[in-house]
Amino acid sequence: MKVNTAKFVISNSKVEKCLHHDLPEYAFIGRSNVGKSSLINMLTNHKNLAKTSGKPGKTQLINHFIINDSWYLVDLPGYGFAKVPKYQRNAFEKFIEEYFLTRKELICTFLLIDIRHKPQNIDLNFMEFLGSSGVPFSIVFTKADKLKPLQTRKSLDFYKKTMLNGVWQELPDMFITSSENAVGKQELLDHLEKLNINSKNGI
Repeated sequence: MKVNTAKFVISNSKVEKCLHHDLPEYAFIGRSNVGKSSLINMLTNHKNLAKTSGKPGKTQLINHFIINDSWYLVDLPGYGFAKVPKYQRNAFEKFIEEYFLTRKELICTFLLIDIRHKPQNIDLNFMEFLGSSGVPFSIVFTKADKLKPLQTRKSLDFYKKTMLNGVWQELPDMFITSSENAVGKQELLDHLEKLNINSKNGI
């Protein structure tokens, strides 16, 4: 897939206000400092489509972008240790959960994880939530440029081992990426294209 157009459509703080459509929709989510905005900008060939910030927790709304006029990319608030008041963090968690449990347009979720760190309980728990709720998801490891290739491979293998020792009988698709040098960009876009085709064919 090649991204020719990417446009912001709408932001919402409530799931029920999100636009309804007949196109495939893909959500991107991860801990609040995982590099989500940079990844979205890299995938869509835009510098500022998703707003980047040195301050964790910048994304606080459900943001819809339409890509190639044929599918929607949804930028969701990060979870974890964003420096926001507890009541606001609880509100984020509530509408994020509601989004995943009720959003019929959602085809697949892309869960972003910083490849530099060992498996965090908050990420593993979120995977369990998606799996137990029947929400299809793939894992996108970010910031691969910060590690040497051997370190990256060891980190990936450790994640696989950790998940297989838990509740998972089958692992989700996994992608290694870097927004700095576009590692994994085409692989991720090709996967999205495959999902779009499957969705169109009712698979």
